[in-house]
Amino acid sequence: MPGTGSNGAVTRSTLRQQIADALRDEVLAGRLQPGQEFTVKEIAEQYGVSATPVREALVDLSAQGLLEADQHRGFHVHEYSAADYRGMIEARSLVTDGMFQSLVAGCMQQLNASRAAVALAAVRRRGEEAQRAATAGDLNILIGYDLRFWRELSGLFGNPYLADFLHRLRVQSWVCTVQHLRRVDDLKGYLWSGHTELVDALARRDPEAAQAIVAAYNEHSLSLIERLDADSGPPGV
Repeated sequence: MPGTGSNGAVTRSTLRQQIADALRDEVLAGRLQPGQEFTVKEIAEQYGVSATPVREALVDLSAQGLLEADQHRGFHVHEYSAADYRGMIEARSLVTDGMFQSLVAGCMQQLNASRAAVALAAVRRRGEEAQRAATAGDLNILIGYDLRFWRELSGLFGNPYLADFLHRLRVQSWVCTVQHLRRVDDLKGYLWSGHTELVDALARRDPEAAQAIVAAYNEHSLSLIERLDADSGPPGV
């Protein structure tokens, strides 16, 4: 594991976060399957570390809703349903709708025009990378850029608690969706790619347009997940 300090030792808190990040990526990549069970000892041996930071990392991921603890047995990857995804979308919408209004009415006005343009341009570049991955149907690349896109966009709001909350929701959403999207052989044409369109709406200070873009995105993704959940997904499943 990387991340040694100046004295050559990795602090327990750093190791704990590294293990949590690595396991989250394993779940998002589909290498840890829904319902798959594992123990603290197995993960500790896999990464060549002691049990304590592993146990702490697994507890952290359980608190985030990615794993579930099995009493006296270990942990397993949480299995999400389409109903879970609907709840996540509702929660995300409550956050983003308010965020868009505030960004346009408050935060953007507090920045001068040049600073606002620079801030949005940086987010837009991240969105362009996400769009390219979505268009190519590259789910792994898309997830990374999409999470960074929303993290940076919500960061403009200036409230780290809101940004962290939305980030957790989006991680949970991706964990849920990958459990369904991995069934699709070719994802070209199925993945949302409206990132730059969303940024452009905010740059125009048009929160209603931004909300409409995200609402269409949510409707599209929920419909897809519900079809896959019912085992009657799109062609190629």
